[in-house]
Amino acid sequence: MQKGQEPIKNNSTIVKIPIWIAIALVGGILLGANFFGGQTRMNNVLKGFNKYREVLSLIENSYVDSVNTDSLVEFSIRKTLEKLDPHTSYFSTDEVASARSQLESGFDGIGVEFNIFSDTVYVVNAMAGGPSESVGIKSGDRLIKADGISLTGPKVTQSLIFSKLRGTRGTEVQLEILRNGEKGIKKFTVIRDRIPSYSVTAGYMVDPQTGYIKVDRFTESTFDEFRNILTTLKGQGLKRLMLDLRGNPGGYKDRAEKMVDELLAGERMIVYTDGKGSKYDTQTFTKKDGIFEKGAVMVIVDENSASAAEIVAGALQDNDRALIVGRRSFGKGLVQMPVSLQDGSELRLTISRYYTPSGRSIQKPYVLGREEDYEKDYEKRLKSGEFFNADSIKFNDKLKYKTLGGRTVYGGGGITPDVFVARDTTYFTKYLSDLWGKNIIREFALNYANDNMKSLEKLTFKDFNKFFVVNDAMLIDMQRLAKQANVKMRARDYERSMPYIKAQIKAYIARSVWQRKVNDGLNNEYFQIMSPFDDTFQKSLKHFDKAERMARGELVETISHSIKK
Repeated sequence: MQKGQEPIKNNSTIVKIPIWIAIALVGGILLGANFFGGQTRMNNVLKGFNKYREVLSLIENSYVDSVNTDSLVEFSIRKTLEKLDPHTSYFSTDEVASARSQLESGFDGIGVEFNIFSDTVYVVNAMAGGPSESVGIKSGDRLIKADGISLTGPKVTQSLIFSKLRGTRGTEVQLEILRNGEKGIKKFTVIRDRIPSYSVTAGYMVDPQTGYIKVDRFTESTFDEFRNILTTLKGQGLKRLMLDLRGNPGGYKDRAEKMVDELLAGERMIVYTDGKGSKYDTQTFTKKDGIFEKGAVMVIVDENSASAAEIVAGALQDNDRALIVGRRSFGKGLVQMPVSLQDGSELRLTISRYYTPSGRSIQKPYVLGREEDYEKDYEKRLKSGEFFNADSIKFNDKLKYKTLGGRTVYGGGGITPDVFVARDTTYFTKYLSDLWGKNIIREFALNYANDNMKSLEKLTFKDFNKFFVVNDAMLIDMQRLAKQANVKMRARDYERSMPYIKAQIKAYIARSVWQRKVNDGLNNEYFQIMSPFDDTFQKSLKHFDKAERMARGELVETISHSIKK
């Protein structure tokens, strides 16, 4: 033991707990080995387990220093999983709650959206009808302390804020707040409650016949949110649908399947899985009348659309039901099963591969134990020019498949769109990136909205969108705020990014004014203002004639046809 090091003291029970955990974990593996591979495979697993138990016992009884054997077990599990595929993962008891919350329909907290600016936590929005709004907390308030713990300074992080504001419903948190225009600290006692979280962030009519729905991820509530919005839009005259899955990392497979079932008529295959043996082999078909089975459908994807999002895109493409627009998707075709371990930790084990109806696996290539190479795929695609030129997309003729109508599609690395749209970098500069990094645009818009709320609330959104202009005086004030945050002014960058900056200021102002009035998770006002600057959105609209042809049963050439020619 090194001199001056605090010794870690373990009693017999503490040392044995990790061994019990290992026994439970390996016991499950033994059952799996017996089920899938018979006596030989079980014997091999048992031999390895006995060796691991022997090593832990030797450490417990004979190692010269005191050690934290729990950390040894955690380390060994993680290193073991590194030898498997890139998506099998392990979450410790401390990590489980956070990991699960990303796919849950809500969480226990105080109901505020916040922004960290200049080492200070600002309330962006107090949820309508939520715990914070009910006690008088307002947009623009600065959170100084929570239960006596400081929420200011350079060490303030989102994880710290979450740890203090979230908690079991019914419990109290004591908040200390500073409010603009008022002297002294204001104190509030907020009782935590269930706060809904939403995965569908936009749903509105672009024009009298075109509806737009943006889905950020597939959580517990995604299908219900989607179905409700789709029903609303159909009541407003929906004839053609644009489903935006850009940046959607996936989530619950069954929510994606149900979404497809609302759009695809008849008894058509959605997806099938193939695992070791037959235990995890499944086939999923459409089985009910959907809300929107006849109109034109367009699905937008990009390089960050993955997993469940790719199931939706692949099913609709293979059944010739939707026109896929954008860029090649991520390429995650592996299915994970969450397994709760006895100590509360969780293993997410890859149990099968999924395949689109045509038989293609969209999982991109990987080498077992080489996760660092797998993670560099994005960088390789960027350097190859694939995000900007359709000709840079590579097709493997050995992985050629046919859609239901006979169109050629390819497996082996994501869903390739029918219509390619390059990444747009027109307005993106170092100056704009710095503004985003310091939350300048959002903070300025929030302050402006709070200072002018009475006059802004008199407007309808339609009038605001049509007549409100971000003027030069507002831009000068924003530049002043940026300077205070040590964002270096870059004149050439500023001129290039200015149209986008003005639009985003306006969009965030609208979001602050109109979103506080409802609690449905939709940011329609923001997306409507920003849509003229969304190149993929605008170009997608121009290709609806192809989606309409597909809806009539005509075949539309895929991008692979064009490139091959």
